[in-house]
Amino acid sequence: MEYKEWRDEDGVFHSQRRIYFAAASANKVLSLHELLKMSADIAVEDYRERGMSREFLAEHGIAILVSRNSFRIHKMPEENQVVEIATWEEKSEALQLVRCYKILDSQGEILVSAKSTWLVMDLNNRKIMPVKNFTLRPSPTIQTEMDCLKPAKISVDESGFELLDSRKIKFSDIDANGHTTNSRYAAFVEDALPAEFQGKQIRDLRLNYSKEVVLGDELFVYGKIDSENSRIVLVGKTKDFTSFEAELFY
Repeated sequence: MEYKEWRDEDGVFHSQRRIYFAAASANKVLSLHELLKMSADIAVEDYRERGMSREFLAEHGIAILVSRNSFRIHKMPEENQVVEIATWEEKSEALQLVRCYKILDSQGEILVSAKSTWLVMDLNNRKIMPVKNFTLRPSPTIQTEMDCLKPAKISVDESGFELLDSRKIKFSDIDANGHTTNSRYAAFVEDALPAEFQGKQIRDLRLNYSKEVVLGDELFVYGKIDSENSRIVLVGKTKDFTSFEAELFY
């Protein structure tokens, strides 16, 4: 089967793909970390197709880093299923780019809807720059009402948190930017979940990145189960700082 990529008249970038065995979890559905990888890859490809590859951005002293992700999972794509993922940029916030996604089945039904925010880094001083200074493409103006939760600050009350997992950041976690690739944080979340929750259908996932972990860091994942609200909150920390926060709704 030939898988297609195209841009429609509204500027939305579409890509067809199959959920291969290696991308599926033990439950035979797309794993959370592969879901994040898929969304990050199509965002990068959308920019590349518009003439803004990572290399082009770097030559202009810019790197774009994901800040927050929010996914509404209507039905997780299954192993061997052919899906279409679509993405587009939305009207930016003052300090964050905004991007939306939809994953559709072959009948056009929505499997996953999502929204993410991204920071623009000035590589010359390693500081976050205002979005208005990112002038390499026309600023988007559209705003779409998505059914996922808003990618926003996660409310964390650490009372009652328990240590769920710990791990050292290793070579396979690191991407070409020299830090832990964003999809790996979803793997850290998956591995930290208590066994009774690892097979459950997730309705919503929000994942916020606070500070990157790099090769050799030791990461401790703490969590708390809020049974009343069918919610689990997780926080990843090193001995010096908070690296990420996540919440899952079942």
